[in-house]
Amino acid sequence: MKTTLKLALAAIVSVSTAAMLPLTAHAADNTGTATGTSPNTNRDSSNNNSSSGTVGTYVDDATVTTRVKAKFAEDKSVGAMSIGVETVQGVVQLSGFAKSATEKRQAERLVRGTPGVKSIRNDIVVRPAP
Repeated sequence: MKTTLKLALAAIVSVSTAAMLPLTAHAADNTGTATGTSPNTNRDSSNNNSSSGTVGTYVDDATVTTRVKAKFAEDKSVGAMSIGVETVQGVVQLSGFAKSATEKRQAERLVRGTPGVKSIRNDIVVRPAP
């Protein structure tokens, strides 16, 4: 069982790390423009209300997601492979299926105890096993 848990955690970390690579590469571009655009493009930085945030915010969100998934993998009462976790600007959204209302509540409890979580959107659907 410990080997399975280690493999699951390694997969979670790998996916989270791979997801950050495109943004990391973009951040290293010191021209001040997005890749593929002209350096002479006029950009109004005062109106930068992008919902995607900064690279730092993205890394923080990826860290929160990884921490939550690790907690799910450690807790046998939560089906880590059945519940999806996405974090945007500190807001954690849970999705997927739980076998009971107790499992749904436990997943939310685990998220609440995770550093960096500002709020939770629990969209888990309870679907008892047949």
